Amino acid sequence: MPISPNQGSTGGGTTVTITGTNLGGATAVRFGSKLATITGNTPTSVTAVSPSGTGTVAVTVTTAGGTSNPLSFFYIGAPFKSTLSPVSGVTAGGNTVTITGIGLSTATSVAFGGNTATPTVVSDGTLTVVVPAGAAEGSVGVSVTTAGGTSNGLSYTYVDTPTLGTPIPTSGPTSGGTAVTIPGTDLTTTESVTFDGVAAPFDVISDTEVVAVTPPGAAGAVDIVVTTSGGSATAVGAFTYVAGPGI
Repeated sequence: MPISPNQGSTGGGTTVTITGTNLGGATAVRFGSKLATITGNTPTSVTAVSPSGTGTVAVTVTTAGGTSNPLSFFYIGAPFKSTLSPVSGVTAGGNTVTITGIGLSTATSVAFGGNTATPTVVSDGTLTVVVPAGAAEGSVGVSVTTAGGTSNGLSYTYVDTPTLGTPIPTSGPTSGGTAVTIPGTDLTTTESVTFDGVAAPFDVISDTEVVAVTPPGAAGAVDIVVTTSGGSATAVGAFTYVAGPGI
C-alpha cells in the first residue's frame, strides 16, 4: 500500500494519496497520532491532507474492516536560503544563479517576483537555476519552494543593457591619465570600462554617469566599452588619443 508523496511540510497541508485494496468507506487516516482530513475515497485509494508534524510518522487507514499496516511519511522543515549569486542580471533573463542554504534537496521551483523557474538540485545546500525573464528593470523577491514549504528573504535585480553618450573630454594624451566622464543609462552595476580593449580604473557616480581614467594608448580614435551586469555598450571611436609634440 504506497503513499504519494511520502514527504511534506512540517506545517501540514500536503495532499497525499494512499492506494491499496478494501479502502472504501475509510473513517480515519492518521499521521502518527494525528487525524488527517479525508478529501477523497474509493475502494482502492484514499486522498487526505496531512496535519502538522515532525520527523517520520506512521500513516494508517481505518475502515469498518480494521486498520491498515503503517506507511512512513517524512515531515520536512521549510528551506533556509543564505546566499544568491550573482544578485543581478539582464531583464531578458537566461543567466544561471546559485542559491545556497539548508533543506533545498526537494526544491521544485524558484520564483523571481511573479515568474518561476525549475531549479537543478546540486545538494541539500545548493541549487542552480536559470533566471526567467523579468517584467521590468528593478529588484524582485526570490523564493524557493520545497516539500517543506516556501522560503523568502533574498532579492534579485533585473538590469537593462546600458547605453552610452558622448564622453567629456573626447581626447587626451597617449600617456593616459585623463579623467573622462562617460554619460549614459543603467550604469549603476558597471563592472569594467575599457579604452581600445585596455581596462581603465573607474568610479560609478550615478546610474547615468561613470568617470574613468584613461590608460596609455596609441594615437588615434578608440572605442570605449562599458560592461555592466546588464550587458555591454560601446561608444565607437568616442575617445581620441593625441600624441605629444616632438622636436
